[in-house]
This record gives sequence, structure tokens and C-alpha cells, in this order.
Amino acid sequence: MIPLPQGVPPIPERDDVPLLAAEPVAESAGPGLRFPGRSLVLVAGLPGAGKSTLLARLYGMRGDESEPVRAGRVHVIDSRQARNWWARRLRPLPPRAQIPFIYTTHVLRIVRALTAGHPVVAHTRGTWAHLLYGLAWLARRHDTSLHLVLIDVPPEVARAGQVARGRVLTTVAFARHCRRWDRLVARARAGAVPPADTVTVLDRAAADKLPGIDFGPQG
Repeated sequence: MIPLPQGVPPIPERDDVPLLAAEPVAESAGPGLRFPGRSLVLVAGLPGAGKSTLLARLYGMRGDESEPVRAGRVHVIDSRQARNWWARRLRPLPPRAQIPFIYTTHVLRIVRALTAGHPVVAHTRGTWAHLLYGLAWLARRHDTSLHLVLIDVPPEVARAGQVARGRVLTTVAFARHCRRWDRLVARARAGAVPPADTVTVLDRAAADKLPGIDFGPQG
């Protein structure tokens, strides 16, 4: 595995920024996923791919939580929690204007749990390269490994998921996510992945059957 640089990596200015290599790359969930005790696991996918659905099933979340959920020593952080926390406060604003508040809160919650030394499972789109690099750098600073779980579904399936949840991206925005996602998954399958220790690619059927995400003892 190629180590990350010691300093803060520059924020990529292009969608096709070269990605660092890491291994191994898994294609299926098998009996479940298990990571070291000090790990940040990012569950990524297109908007509507089923990230929140997977986390809700694995950790018994109802969908109305407004704070991160504790599952034993694991902190489970879904962007829907930040969205719920801000819902009443941001009601007068149009949906697009609410996004910076929601995602800033979501990322800060990930950072807080990570820097406190907890094992973390968190929701992310995975198409923001600068966020992945930033979290990878922070994880290394806190002796924590970073792992990606990519839920890879066709665009039409993700689009249907957006309709079902009642939040649909514009055609232009969704197309941009799809382009970035296709490049990310292609590199993952080829063995070149973002700055993570491992990456696991799941299709929707494998994600639906995944029995759990477990962590080893903390050192």
C-alpha cells in the first residue's frame, strides 16, 4: 500500500484526480465485513443507492434520529441524522440552501467521533475526492485505518431510490455524480482506490444480504 504524505494533501481541482493504490479489493460481502478496532468505515454510493437503508438495517435505526447512534462502542453516523437535526431550524430556507449546513454538520460529527478514538461507520457519497483525502489524512493522524464500502448500483436504481425518499437531484447534478462514481468504481475494481486501507464493492443484492459490519478489539 502506498502511504499517505505526512502533510495535508491538496484539494483536487478535477474530477479525474489520480487515486492512490491500496489493497485488497473485495467484490462481495461474504459472511460479513470485519475491520480493525480503530477504523473509520465509509459507506459510499450514488445518491439513492441505499446507504441509509443499509445502515438502518444493520443498526436498527428508525430514520428519525437527529444525533449519531451508538451500537456498542461503534458510532454510526448518517447524513440523515444531521438533516433531521436541522429540519425545523432551516425550514424557511429552500432545500439547496440547506445543504451546506447539513453536510458540514455531518462531516464534523464524523471528525469528532474519529478524533475521539471510536470505531465509526459513516455515510458518504464517495464522489467528493477532497473529503476522502481529508478524512484519510485525519485518520492517519489518529492511528485509525480508513475503509471504503462502495454500494454500486445502476443509475436508474439510484434514481428510483431518490424518488422513493422524496429528494431528487437535478439531472445535471446527478449526471455529475454518476460520472465521478463510474471512475471511482472502475479504479476500485482495477485495484487503484482512494486513500483507504481497503475497499469493498457491493452490488445491491450483496448489500441487502450483508449480515453485519464488525470491528476487532481496540489496541
